[in-house]
Amino acid sequence: MFVIEAPTRRRRPDLTPMIDVVFLLLVFFMLSSQFSRDVSIPLLTGGGAGAAWEGPLRLVDVGEGGAVKLNGSTLPSGDLAPQLRMLMAGDEDPVALRGRGASTQDLVNVMDHLRAAGVTRLVVVE
Repeated sequence: MFVIEAPTRRRRPDLTPMIDVVFLLLVFFMLSSQFSRDVSIPLLTGGGAGAAWEGPLRLVDVGEGGAVKLNGSTLPSGDLAPQLRMLMAGDEDPVALRGRGASTQDLVNVMDHLRAAGVTRLVVVE
């Protein structure tokens, strides 16, 4: 009359396929995202030790925190480009940059500032 069945064990959902999908999505987004942009900085190459320097000396020392000296005289960074213009005959004249305790970012900031001012030939020296 009464049929009593054995209680069935409740099935748990299988999470393995969902974990696989989440892992694949994680790998996809890691590979397709771009964490940083690589930017190249054009510098003057060649010349070597035997190259002749033309015109007055244009040596820019970059110190800690972006402190700038032009031929040994300390300048505010905003006055660098006008002071360099007085020493240059044209935009093609080379300007030597020397890092004196400056970080790479400080040196790049000065280079960007000079490029924005129209100085096209930058030489990095030790």
